[in-house]
Amino acid sequence: MSASSIATQSSFAHVPDQNGGMAMNNPTPALSSVPGIAAANSGNGMIGGVPLYTPPQTPAAGSQSAASSVVGVGAKREADPESEVVEKIKGEQFPALIDVTTEDLVYGLETGLFTSVDLITAYIARINEVNATNHAVAEINPDALAIAAQMDAMRANGTVLGPLHGIPILIKNNIATADKMNNTAGSYALVGAKVPRDSAMAAKLRKAGVVILGKTNLSQWANYRSNNSSNGWSATTGQAYAAYYPMEDPSGSSSGSGVASSVGLALATLGTETSGSILSPSDVNNLVGIKPTVGLTSRYLVIPISEHQDTIGPMTRTVKDAAYILQAIAGVDSGDNYTSAFPNNGVLPDYIAACNFSAFNGARIGIARNVIDIWADNSSGPVLTAFDSAIETIRKAGATIVDNANFTGFQAWQKDNNETLVLNADFISNLHTYFTELSYNPSSIETLAELRNYTQSNPLEEYPSRDTAVWDDALTQGWNNTDPRFWAAYQANLYYGGEGGILGALQLNKLDAIILPTQFSPSIPALVGSPVVTVPMGFYPANETVVMNRRGTLVAVGPNIPFGLSFMGARFSEAELIGFAYAYEQRTMHRNDVQPFLAPNIELADVVGK
Repeated sequence: MSASSIATQSSFAHVPDQNGGMAMNNPTPALSSVPGIAAANSGNGMIGGVPLYTPPQTPAAGSQSAASSVVGVGAKREADPESEVVEKIKGEQFPALIDVTTEDLVYGLETGLFTSVDLITAYIARINEVNATNHAVAEINPDALAIAAQMDAMRANGTVLGPLHGIPILIKNNIATADKMNNTAGSYALVGAKVPRDSAMAAKLRKAGVVILGKTNLSQWANYRSNNSSNGWSATTGQAYAAYYPMEDPSGSSSGSGVASSVGLALATLGTETSGSILSPSDVNNLVGIKPTVGLTSRYLVIPISEHQDTIGPMTRTVKDAAYILQAIAGVDSGDNYTSAFPNNGVLPDYIAACNFSAFNGARIGIARNVIDIWADNSSGPVLTAFDSAIETIRKAGATIVDNANFTGFQAWQKDNNETLVLNADFISNLHTYFTELSYNPSSIETLAELRNYTQSNPLEEYPSRDTAVWDDALTQGWNNTDPRFWAAYQANLYYGGEGGILGALQLNKLDAIILPTQFSPSIPALVGSPVVTVPMGFYPANETVVMNRRGTLVAVGPNIPFGLSFMGARFSEAELIGFAYAYEQRTMHRNDVQPFLAPNIELADVVGK
């Protein structure tokens, strides 16, 4: 992982890993023969069985109008100058898909400026335009266009399921869907596996009218396999790259979700986090990311690491977009008993209304200065300069800044191993549960030991060049979360995250939130399952010295690479954190300061009416 993001070569790393990760040394294996898996470099003009979009060609003089074929629509849709759609779009400016917001899309759909089918068509075209380079998307939903057509028909008949009705979102390739798509965590061990029903996250998205466009690449097994693999690599999809510098480390483990959202391959994406896996990719991909409280979003039928730390959240380009998605996916679910801890009898706050420009008025915002002092390194200068500027912005917006609101147990935690014990124990138990819940398990794997044997014997998994050291450690530990030794390890975690960590700092200093550069923020909140919201804070300067990862194959730090600011709070304080993040975002709009060097060119104007 890059120096500008918290280390999660395995999700339990304690310190930022300047040189983390090994990039893919061999070409991505051809995946075209594997049903439903995207062939990243197959050269066949396809991804997930969906043909590449062909941009319209300017017809020769005197020739018949050349309306282009659109991906998956079937018959050609020719532009009719007298049609209602064409009349409505005259004089209208289509929103740029790299910057489009939920409210932009709602307006366009409500007014007939474009349809959900148009959106899906454009986004598939954008994916196919760049995916052979950035490997952000693992698979396109082959039913996406048909579902979009259903959403359009419902809208035409007066039925709208909510603000996300007919809007495409990509989800991480560890969130199960009971459809034609795979859910593999990037491993061939799960290609072709089936689940008995949608995950809770997929079901909630569909209930909100979302079109699940496809699955995003990830750091294999959510970065819980290897000590020498790279952020963004999976066996089934290859090496993902971020878009702000050539060969940029995308961070992990929600690597493809970060890249895809940043360059506009869907309105937004879902990621998962155990420790850093939403926040870190959001950090380096210039995104807003919400890592919710453990128990706010259901993990049912999401490939797990740890029931005590796993959570699912949105990765978006704006705070309000993240709020819209969190509103749709949060809440009590019978498939995950952790969601029963939600306060207020399960009634959710209005996260969209929490987007308040005046949120800082009267707030007390702390700085855990000792975390910065211990973890800052030679590449941290631009980040700390931007952080100082952010502090002044927040102060001028009406907040009281409380410096040295420190995590009192942080230095001792650097040498503590209990988080590793907890994650290993949970992984042994929780992974077995997921395997046994499958309705079809083609590899007949049910235990971590069996998964390790499969991985080490399958050449496509690139062992031993990508080791299984994390699993080796868990199997050597040898006990799961039902063992009497588990409770003592977990209680130590609760101290370092609680009284000796973020919860203690909040209470002792009477704070509403704590801020840190995002590269320093994930680890302590992870221990107690408390929420964090990251928002773009700045970029490394154009003359920044390039720092490679430890294998010399991915750029960890370099010119124009983004970094973010994190707002951290007590459990179930998402509404307050969203308010602070929105108030900061609206005063700074740092996302617009630098554009990606690699982004697709296809826009709605290339699709609508064609």
